[in-house]
Amino acid sequence: MKKLILLSIFSFLALPAFCCTSVIVSGKVRADGKPVMLKHRDTSHKTNDIKWFQGEKYSFIALVNTDGPAEREAWAGTNSAGFCIMNTATYDLKEDDVPAEKMDKEGVLMFRALEVCATVEDFDHFLDTLSKPMGVEANFGVIDAKGGAVYYEVDNWRVRARYDVNEEEKGYRVVTNFTWQGRKADRKGVDRYEKASELLAETCIPIAEWDHDFLINKISRSGAPILRPITTAAVVFEDGTMWASLGFPDKNPYHPYTEKGMRP
Repeated sequence: MKKLILLSIFSFLALPAFCCTSVIVSGKVRADGKPVMLKHRDTSHKTNDIKWFQGEKYSFIALVNTDGPAEREAWAGTNSAGFCIMNTATYDLKEDDVPAEKMDKEGVLMFRALEVCATVEDFDHFLDTLSKPMGVEANFGVIDAKGGAVYYEVDNWRVRARYDVNEEEKGYRVVTNFTWQGRKADRKGVDRYEKASELLAETCIPIAEWDHDFLINKISRSGAPILRPITTAAVVFEDGTMWASLGFPDKNPYHPYTEKGMRP
């Protein structure tokens, strides 16, 4: 019995600290013509908040760590231009000697992007012009008010791949914690990728009706392996609104937040 308990504790501690499951659905297949994006967040930061910020160019709301560092970070958010961003960590891209203390800057990058970007094209330019190394190893998901919907695989030095979800034959894309350009031996979250893909492929709900309600209930409340002890929030971006369930989302209600940072 003691061995089993120790093994369970070790398995929990061995889980990557920053792992998420995400989906972007193209507006081209939805009834209202607008994209929708889910981030199911797993992290060692157990308490999350939604906060409003006045950025350099745009104001925005973001999912943040309640116990976060002094440095400004956003782990998903939407701004007054309708630009929305989130990320999932990857572990298969880094091929350099940038030290660990200069990594994990994804939250800093997204905070800055929410301040200055309005479209996916703005984000393309933003990534091109950032000083290198960027301190990131991640997938970034972006949607905008013009219907843009893109996933990026990004390392310290460049965008390794760019996937336009509007060109996906099935109308959506699932991303967890690996990339298609990275090392297969270092992939994480394959089980969650397969589970989310299976859930969406087998649903009887027409894709035109996939909205925040559908994604939170179908994906974030689907149980293992997507729901885990380190799950802390589920957020969905739809038509300029951020729907958020803070805490373990299997029972917690979700609420709409607008760029003004107010909850009904």
